[in-house]
Parts: sequence; C-alpha cells; structure tokens
Amino acid sequence: MPSLCLECEEPIKGRSDKKFCNDSCRNSYNNRERRAVNNEVRNVNRILSKNYKILLELNPNGKSRTTREKMLLKGYDFTYHTSTYENKKGDCYYFCYDQGYLLLENEMIALVKKYDDV
Repeated sequence: MPSLCLECEEPIKGRSDKKFCNDSCRNSYNNRERRAVNNEVRNVNRILSKNYKILLELNPNGKSRTTREKMLLKGYDFTYHTSTYENKKGDCYYFCYDQGYLLLENEMIALVKKYDDV
C-alpha cells in the first residue's frame, strides 16, 4: 500500500521514504507548521525595532537624559530588550542592541550608547 502525502493525503509515487507528493505540498506543510513560531518571532522583532528607533531618536549623541513618560508616549515597551549590563556599582543598564538606558530617580532615564572596545 503506497504512503499518503502529509499535506493533501494523495498517494505518493516514487521512493518509499517520501513524505510529500510534490514541492508545493512540502512547502505548504512546512509553512503551516512554522507559522506560529514565525509570528511570535516577527512580533518580538517588531517591538525591538521600534524600541531601537525610539532610543536612537532620543539619544542622537550617544549620551543624554529623558523621562520614562516621554519614552512611553513614543511607544517604548520596557519589557523587551536584547541584553543587560551591571556595572561595578550595581547599576543595571538595559540595552536594545547598542542603545541602552539606566533607570534613575524621579522617573528620569539616562540614555547611553555601547561602544565596542576593538
């Protein structure tokens, strides 16, 4: 008895280990299987990209200050960042790629740019 295509369930002709009847069925099956994962990654990347653009806009010279409210009004999402850095004093910097910030007192935020020591 021939095996059936995993996508369209038509009988498969050819090698005994084939799972799909053609490339179209293989692509459709794999795209459907990966859709949920790809959508989640796409959504997170969209948020990170927006955060990065906001940090660039507010920190054009590599070091400045702003307020939490101003960042929120521009649409910054504080739950997403790409890395953190803790200095010797114990201050925690949050980075979105090479642009970062440090939470200060009174809702103030210090914006910084990370430079590679090459």
